[in-house]
Amino acid sequence: MGGDAKKQLIAIDLDEAVFENASRDVEHERQVAIFDLLEDNTFGVVGHDGGPYRLRLSIQDRKLVFDIRLEDETPVTAFIFALGPFRRIVKDYFLVCESYFEAIKTASPSKIEAVDMGRRGLHNEGSQVLLDRLTDKIETDFDTARRLFTLICALHWRG
Repeated sequence: MGGDAKKQLIAIDLDEAVFENASRDVEHERQVAIFDLLEDNTFGVVGHDGGPYRLRLSIQDRKLVFDIRLEDETPVTAFIFALGPFRRIVKDYFLVCESYFEAIKTASPSKIEAVDMGRRGLHNEGSQVLLDRLTDKIETDFDTARRLFTLICALHWRG
């Protein structure tokens, strides 16, 4: 893990109830996203002296909750976001992901690449929406936002 330790995540907790019946693919995506995020991230609470931080991500009452704590579990702050700005992107992202997983079974390499480009484009769009929502609340970079968006999608998964 590089960078300023005061502006980093050291732990990510997700609402485990969401994953009780998750497929192996969903569980794998979640584990990879958490691993990648903890390996390299930039995450600082605006106006706070610094971490490192623990983040609990959950969806409560149809809202996205960022519960941020220090390493010793001391609460720092919580941010609650409406899910509206994410709904279309997450829905479209899931549809394209399903197409991608089907394509890798039988489609030509050029078809797989085209579907994957669409998937990455939607992922980038969702990451940018997240970055915009975090402005003035959390200092982060695009790569960290991408990994966080993956986890937000995982929280929405009901398949």
